[in-house]
Amino acid sequence: MSGILHSTTRPAAADVFITSTLMSRPPRRADERGERLALQALAARMANNPADVLPHFVDLAMTMTDAIAAGLSLYDEETAPDVFEWRHLRGSLARFEHAQTPRKHSPCGVTLDCNGPTLAAYPERVYEWISDAGIVVPEVLLVPLYIGGAPLGTLWVVSEEDGHFDSGDARMIGELAGFVGIALRMAQNEARLRQALEQQEIVAKEMSHRLKNIFAMADGMIRISARSAQTPADMAQALSGRLHALANAHSLVRRKVSDIGAASSATDLSELIQAIVKAHDPAEGDVASRFSIKGLPIDCGDHASNGIALVIHELATNAAKYGALSQKDGHVAIRWQADGDRLFLSWVETGGPPIDGAPNQTGFGTTLAERTVRGQFRGTVDREWRTQGLVVTMTLALDRVGV
Repeated sequence: MSGILHSTTRPAAADVFITSTLMSRPPRRADERGERLALQALAARMANNPADVLPHFVDLAMTMTDAIAAGLSLYDEETAPDVFEWRHLRGSLARFEHAQTPRKHSPCGVTLDCNGPTLAAYPERVYEWISDAGIVVPEVLLVPLYIGGAPLGTLWVVSEEDGHFDSGDARMIGELAGFVGIALRMAQNEARLRQALEQQEIVAKEMSHRLKNIFAMADGMIRISARSAQTPADMAQALSGRLHALANAHSLVRRKVSDIGAASSATDLSELIQAIVKAHDPAEGDVASRFSIKGLPIDCGDHASNGIALVIHELATNAAKYGALSQKDGHVAIRWQADGDRLFLSWVETGGPPIDGAPNQTGFGTTLAERTVRGQFRGTVDREWRTQGLVVTMTLALDRVGV
């Protein structure tokens, strides 16, 4: 009976559900004080361990009704809308723990739909999955589990003879069901809270790791800038732009607790590049963009996003000072494609001032970009100083782009 138990659906026989006979059967016994004390004891335990007390409620249901079996059929409308899962089974049916039964073709489904106590006699006559499992059920009494209008499942007890359950049993099981529903909801909320705390811890560790990387990169920029800048003002201006690029990249990979899941955080390369070059692009309304950005979706990890942001920022800054972006009609085309384990990214400038050849000396920004590509991405940078504009081709290791 492992897995989902199902078979061809057919209408239920009218004589299978005999709920109307419950109220005509007088209670066999009436020990309301004992019942109340037992419920109070379980309720006290429920406050501290709601999940652990569920089996005890099932035990109590079986004892109070002199049943031979009892259990819960739990239902999750969002994650498993087609099945019930049997949990905390006791007695003769305990071997079917974790079995799954149909939502729309079962006594439990009828009970949820009726939203009231249900009594069925020999349901295996209608539900083939019961008879296929070799189960004989002279009578089964079921009550629905609802909290705030949300269906949680059913609590049920099974007898070994006809005419066993009476109106007193229906009352007792109904009272128990209220406590079981509260315990189930408390256990669900406790599990959600535990998961939220674990997610918050993941976020805190992730932020600590990312900030450590960012501080290390900022420290490196300060040290190199101090050696290459001619004045404090030059150093401040260069560092400000680079730190803003890091901030833009950081904002794209910012995560919340609700974002944590099976998938790791990642930023699309196109979105990242657009954020970095936005400061150099006055496109608005009818004004055309000065950038053409195109490539297949590529996920960039948190650390990689910071490195790519710095490289693109340096290229855009140099283009604004000396290249295509220094002219009104200048344009930059950014393209990329993956091939095997490499990512090829090109930066092509047009419409800027004519270029006579490579510059006589290399600035800090160029050095920083090359070091980042070689060191962080295990790649290469090739520059071609064409008359119509600079062309930069970079190769990056794809496995480094994703981290």
